Amino acid sequence: MAVGNPYLGPGGAPLTPAEQAYVTKVERWEQEERAYDHQQSTRPQTLAYGLNDSSVGLAGWIIEKMREWSDCSGNIERRFSKDELLTNLMIYWGTETINSSIRLYYDHKHFGKHDPADHLIEVPTGVTLTVEPVNKAPREWAERTYTNIQRWTELPQGGHFAAFEEPELLAEEIRAFFRPLREKMGTLSVEV
Repeated sequence: MAVGNPYLGPGGAPLTPAEQAYVTKVERWEQEERAYDHQQSTRPQTLAYGLNDSSVGLAGWIIEKMREWSDCSGNIERRFSKDELLTNLMIYWGTETINSSIRLYYDHKHFGKHDPADHLIEVPTGVTLTVEPVNKAPREWAERTYTNIQRWTELPQGGHFAAFEEPELLAEEIRAFFRPLREKMGTLSVEV
């Protein structure tokens, strides 16, 4: 889970040692891995035309991220079969939808602005972290934005593509988070 950047400006609490270590880790990751985000958020159409025109280019773009961001220790076939990889690629290739998947980066950069000082999320929240280091934020980092964390779980395996890599583990986490909320909702009476 990418927790995002909470408000860190004037009046905010100082960073804890765990948060400082996390910020350092993210800064290092951004130097090595963030080029895709910059390209997708600034020139999505240019990239999309090239990827829609070249199946090899599309495969290189997607497979490289799956290898780097999954919990595979550099061996992509440890996590995904060739059939799974090809099926994933064919969904983008056959439907020519790499553009729409890239476009959200542009939209987020240009239209997703908000004032983080006023952006607290108070609804019941469940956080599930994989072993992907860059998204393994310390709880106190998340609590700067999410004020009602009711479940915090660090999975023993799985990376960025958790639903693809560890579907059973992730599904059980989602069920476990919603189970008490469903039970609570079942005890409420609705007056009409």
